[in-house]
Amino acid sequence: MSQSEPVPMTSNRPYLIRAMYEWIGDNGMTPYLLVDAGVPGVRVPASVIRDGKVVLNVAPRAVSQLEMGNDVIHFLARFGGVSQSIAFPVGAVQAIYAQETGQGMMMPPENTEVREDETASDPDPLGTPPEPPRRGAHLRVIK
Repeated sequence: MSQSEPVPMTSNRPYLIRAMYEWIGDNGMTPYLLVDAGVPGVRVPASVIRDGKVVLNVAPRAVSQLEMGNDVIHFLARFGGVSQSIAFPVGAVQAIYAQETGQGMMMPPENTEVREDETASDPDPLGTPPEPPRRGAHLRVIK
């Protein structure tokens, strides 16, 4: 095999989010998404944004018409008794976790490339994690 330019691959982020969503649901837990509300294309009610972030319950009983595409996540949810259309780019998702246990996965910053020579010198290639949601849940890194 010759050493040529690596073939660019699509982001694995939407696949990881869908896999974690299924895993959390299969274990009878409630999947929550931590979303950066400052990313262009995020469409959520302003009243639910806290410190530039929003925590969304995406359990089947809490949302309808959930579509987790490769580029955008879209669903209908009720806020204050009013059904609203929610949409945001997959790149805005910072974490997906089970509300009951905090187990889940933090997402690396979007569009970050780590070269081989950087991995040995940088003990934290993902950067500083975002503040966890205020509901008392905590995130644990699962490897």
